[in-house]
Amino acid sequence: MKVFPSVEATPGLSVAHRASGFSGAVVRVEGGAVELQGRTGQPRVFRLAPGAFAVDGKPVTLVKAAESATRAAPQVTASGSLSVGPAPARAARAGRLWVEGIHDAELVERVWGDDLRVEGVVVERLDGIDNLDREVSRFRPGPARRLGVLVDHLVAGSKESRIAGDIRHPDVLVAGTPFVDVWEAVRPSVLGIDAWPKIPKGTEWKAGVCHALGFGDPTATWRRIISSVKTYADLEPALVGAVERLIDFVTDPT
Repeated sequence: MKVFPSVEATPGLSVAHRASGFSGAVVRVEGGAVELQGRTGQPRVFRLAPGAFAVDGKPVTLVKAAESATRAAPQVTASGSLSVGPAPARAARAGRLWVEGIHDAELVERVWGDDLRVEGVVVERLDGIDNLDREVSRFRPGPARRLGVLVDHLVAGSKESRIAGDIRHPDVLVAGTPFVDVWEAVRPSVLGIDAWPKIPKGTEWKAGVCHALGFGDPTATWRRIISSVKTYADLEPALVGAVERLIDFVTDPT
């Protein structure tokens, strides 16, 4: 059996996954797997197998870094991006990232706030998307003024999907999740529950969730939810992917 040299997977180390060809920087090692962040900013997770990676073109076995090395390594933001350290916020772009409500805005800020400040992207609330076409017209998007819109319940046949389908502009991107509300985009395990409760039609969704979970009124329940979210890993991939696509779209110089 061939033996490969061991290399500590310190955050920031540039490696390649030999089987897939994916290259990126080490974000963290957890549970027998390593998370890499590629050039596009999208993270991927690979199993730590002997000889599965290459460093400087040479096959190696990645191993978890020693605690002292981990502490001295580059820091990672809540979104999984490598931190640029203390830096002033960039002047706001003309483009914007719109979200439906205050909870969506708070969740995006909690996970992607550092990235958005570096990129100069401002998040604004719509308080619902019933008048999205009118608001887009007022915004007057263009190549230097791109607009990204994050929408809940973007599934076939929903009101949200019909509204989003009416927006046809090359400098506007509508992306979203299948969840009824952004609350559902938080992984149930983060809150210590097996799954989000199924709320019967005719019952206001948040009121039904609060009653089923027993966490208190909507304000108290939201405080518990948002305080439980530490990183993008606490969110469902559908939301993470949608937000990443919107940020990339708004900040694309082309």
